[in-house]
Amino acid sequence: MSAMTQYDLHTHSTASDGSLTPTQLVARASEQGVTHLALTDHDGTEGLDEASTAAEQYGITLIPGVEVSVSWHGATVHIVGLQLDQQNQALQSGLGALRDYRRERARKIADKLEKAGIPGALEGAAQYASETMLGRLHFARFLVEKGHARDMKDVFNRFLVKNKPGYVSGDWATLEQAVTWIREAGGQAVIAHPARYKMTNSKRRRLVAEFKSLGGEAIEVSSGNQHPEEVRVMAKLAEEFELLASCGSDFHSPDNNWIELGKMTTMPPFVTPVWTQWQ
Repeated sequence: MSAMTQYDLHTHSTASDGSLTPTQLVARASEQGVTHLALTDHDGTEGLDEASTAAEQYGITLIPGVEVSVSWHGATVHIVGLQLDQQNQALQSGLGALRDYRRERARKIADKLEKAGIPGALEGAAQYASETMLGRLHFARFLVEKGHARDMKDVFNRFLVKNKPGYVSGDWATLEQAVTWIREAGGQAVIAHPARYKMTNSKRRRLVAEFKSLGGEAIEVSSGNQHPEEVRVMAKLAEEFELLASCGSDFHSPDNNWIELGKMTTMPPFVTPVWTQWQ
């Protein structure tokens, strides 16, 4: 009798904002019974070579992936790419531009904070961040540590939202760019955690419709620690728009004890899993 197949198609490593190296991530996935693991770091594929070597060692199938940051009608949306050729030029130059933008944005946030009388924010925030992923969260940790705010929530409200000293609007890839880069690299585009975006149902439907029209193929029906009812609603959305269904924990760190590799709510039987298309 063969062991059960267990897919986890959305995870992060130290190559973006996860706390485990690609090797540690694969080892933990193996411990948790994951048989097919996608490493989908933010806007970069640097962790894939190491993860691939580790996957061979642990007898896991690694699916090369990425999670692309997208700005869509005032919202930041994430598009996961699965089964992609990481050498693809179109994909890599697109991701490179996003990482340049992230560095540029970090400099702008630091400049604005300096004008507001808080020097040294770039260096301060960088202590908390990996090379590729210096973002608002890291500035927030710096500001809390320096006593400029009580806690993370306070710091976002006082510094990092519109009309406040550290606010720089997100200007990521367009939905069309993200889907195109993934497709050019031979991958499948997937809308990550659709239930998590703060948008009305009609706006979410518009996102899904546009994504589908651009050649997007799947949505994450089951994501991390998600309520079964939410999973059912997202499954209905996949069915209605004739999209494939993906599942992923969005694992970042062992410290977050309610999200674990391979532990997702089961997808309803009426959806078609994204892996049915794989050879």
